[in-house]
Parts: sequence; structure tokens; C-alpha cells
Amino acid sequence: MPLVRTWQVAAGSAAIGLTLAIGAVAASGPWDSGQRKAERDWAASRSRMGGADHGAPAPAAPPTAAPSAPGVLPALPSTAPAGPAHRTLAAALAPLLADPALGRSRSASVVDVATGKVLYAADPALPQTPASTIKIATAAAVLAARGPEYRIETRVLADPGGRRIVLTGGGDPTLTARTDRPGAASLLALADDTAAALKARTAPTGAPRGAAGTPGAKSAAAPPAPAVTLAYDESLYTGPVDHPIGTNGNLAPVTPLMADEARLDDSTSGDHERSLTPAPDAARTFARLLSERGITVHGEPAAGRAAADAAPLARTLSAPLAALVERMLTHSDNDIAEALARQTALADGKPASFTGAEQAVTARLRTLGVDLRGARLADGSGLDRADRISAGLLTSLLVRAADPARPELRPVLTGLPVAGFTGTLAGRNADGAAAGLVRAKTGTLTGVSSLAGTVVAPSGRLLAFAFLASDGTDRTAAPAVLDRLAAALAGV
Repeated sequence: MPLVRTWQVAAGSAAIGLTLAIGAVAASGPWDSGQRKAERDWAASRSRMGGADHGAPAPAAPPTAAPSAPGVLPALPSTAPAGPAHRTLAAALAPLLADPALGRSRSASVVDVATGKVLYAADPALPQTPASTIKIATAAAVLAARGPEYRIETRVLADPGGRRIVLTGGGDPTLTARTDRPGAASLLALADDTAAALKARTAPTGAPRGAAGTPGAKSAAAPPAPAVTLAYDESLYTGPVDHPIGTNGNLAPVTPLMADEARLDDSTSGDHERSLTPAPDAARTFARLLSERGITVHGEPAAGRAAADAAPLARTLSAPLAALVERMLTHSDNDIAEALARQTALADGKPASFTGAEQAVTARLRTLGVDLRGARLADGSGLDRADRISAGLLTSLLVRAADPARPELRPVLTGLPVAGFTGTLAGRNADGAAAGLVRAKTGTLTGVSSLAGTVVAPSGRLLAFAFLASDGTDRTAAPAVLDRLAAALAGV
């Protein structure tokens, strides 16, 4: 990778750190700009489990991390240059916004993150179909509801007597049966713990102990292999499991129990064929893993809930919510998005369904004090064309994510793809001055293109921006125009 590009992404990360430090550095000391560690130490998870994927997708392995800026930088001084003037921005942006490739409807909002001042606006309150930029709203809502340290739990419960166990989904689409997903909740580890717990239950009382304190010293007769029936519980979610778009490689059926996002190949992101029965598939995989660990599983797994007095056998936890949010934003992961919308609903006592999630996400955004007039959040992923959001709402959320008083929202910024380097922006604005300076969530549906994120201006100011375009006919030309708009901000 050329040295200049490394400096560009470092500079972008540094500017974000500088901006976030304003108003907070005097009270809490310097920020480790460019590194997520200091922010997360303050805002949320001190655990190293999970982490964020910030590289381009690979067929059989999660992406590697993006480079970060080293060192600790002070806050911007009070004499720091102001953001670009409205006249300057208008001269740079208005001709690009007029490009016919954007379609009949387009809007824009540009805001100075440190001051909250609107620097440029074109129909910023116009509700439009946002496509995947709605994930910014999904992220802000779930972080406000659950907090960045929260982890989603997948459990195994045993009915009284221990002859029937229930694999109980908690809504973690990152649960994996693979060995190459460090930090993710592991179905293999869950099988290890479940098998060990079942064997401990069947070991005869007073049996000799091994060196590690477990039943079964070599001189003792081995106890009979435990035998169980396995059920799976996907009752946490209610309502339809299928998204309104129907069967689609961009999203599995939305259930609280699945392994590897129900992918039928080795992919880790993107549009790939999915199983139509994620929960039964995960249960069958779990049964096989138990068998490999010496547990006899009778029959096929069946749907069912655990008894009211069932005892916990084992559990596995997702990476912290901050890491899930970052992965969702970097790779535009629709499965994680719908799961996080339902986590917002569960946190607020709403049904974990499309309807309940819409109600809960909307209510949470309202608590952040943003203008929701005309907004509709029909899903968490942006695949639903009934979604409506404005450019002004998106920049408001980005500004709040940078607010030192709201550190729990920081992953909304740290998860944004980096132009020319990571995620859905890895191949966009890769060769120009915007590479490494633009971080933004992309959005694309037929006739719809959007881009919302942050950019470092030549003055060093961090700007939040959102560009929405719809009713277009050129799927390739519209995103290119949006990239030029973002690049223009990096040069004014």
C-alpha cells in the first residue's frame, strides 16, 4: 500500500480524535486519536473479546483491521480555523447535486461536528428512501438502548432430569460453527461446555477425580455416555421471519437462532445464498457437535421451549455490542442490522418483530433529540423501500455520536467504512485526496443511492455529511456522483 495512503487514513483518524476531544480533554485528559481503545475504555467495553472487522471481505476469513493513527493528540485550540463558508461549499456542491444521474429527488446536509453549525443544506428535511444509510439510525438506537458493552447470549437449558436440553436463541446472528471467527460466539465452545456439564451430571457420586478435578481418572471405569433429546427455541422473536423483500441473498430469515448468518458457503459478508431454515440447521449442527463430544442425541432436533424450571447448562456470548455495530456499518451487514433493531425492541419491552423494532428504534431516536418529522424506520437494514429518513436526521445522529457527553454512541463513527481502505468503501474514492479522509455509510437500492458520514476538511475540521438521491435510473453513475460530493468536501 503506498505510503501516502497510509498517511491519509491516519490523518482522517487523527482529525476525528481531535474533534471528539473538544470540550472533553480538559476534564478527562487527552484522547488516543485514531485508536478505538481509548474511546472504548471510556465509553464502553474494556473486554478485548470481539473487536471490529474493518477490512474487505474475504471468502473464508474475516477481514483484517484498518491502520490507525499512533500517538496522543491534544484538543483543537480555540483559534482553530472555522469550517468552510457556505458560499464556498455551495460553489463546490451545488453543481454536483444538479447532476441528472442522481435522479429526480436529492438532498444534502453538511454540519461542523464540533460546533453543530449547519454549513450547507439542500432540502435537508426531505424524507427519502435511505437504503443502508438507515443503519446509522439502527446503530444509534441500539447503543442508546443497550449500551456498547452489552453481549447477546445463546444458552443451553436442561429440563428437570436432564434428558431433554434446549438450545435457546438470544438473537446473535454472529454465532459461528467455524474455527476462524475469533471473538464471535462459538457453537463449538458451547458444545464443549454442554458436553462437559452433561458428563459431570452423569458421573457417579464419589468417582475418582482426574488431575484437572474432573470425573474420570484413567483407573476408573468410564460412566455411560449421556443421552439426551435436543430441542431448539426460536420464540424470542415474533411476527414474520421473512423480510418484505422475500427470499434474498442479502438477508437470511430473521430468527433469534442461526449459525454463520445461515450462509451456505464460506462467505462472511455480502449477497450469498442462505438457508431458509436457520434455526433447525443450527440445532442439527449443534447435535452433531455434541455427538462428536461423546453425547448421544436421540432423534432429530425439534422446536420447543425449555420447562419453566429448566436449569442452565452452558452459554456463549457475542462480542460486545460496540463490535457488532462496527461490523454492521463497515460491511453493511443486514443480518446484524435486523438483529440489533430487535435488541432495541427487547430492551424497551416491545415485541421483537419488524413492527416492535420500528416502534422501539423510533422512540429511542426521539430520546436523542433529533427531528423525526417524516421519518419511518420500517426495518433495521434499509432493504425496505417504505423506510424514510432525511439528510438532516442523519447528520444530526452523526453529530450526537461525536458528542463527548454521549460516549456510548462512539461506535457509530468508528464503524464507518474508510474510503479506499475498508468495507463497502474499499473500492470507492480510493485514488484521490479523499482516500482515508472520508468515512461513510453507503446505501444502494435500485433507483436509490445514499452516502452519509464524516470527512476531514483541509482546515482540519471534521464535517458530518449526508447525501440522498432517489428516482434515478443509473445504478453506477449515482454512487460515483456521491463519491465526488464527498471528495469535494475533503478539498474545500
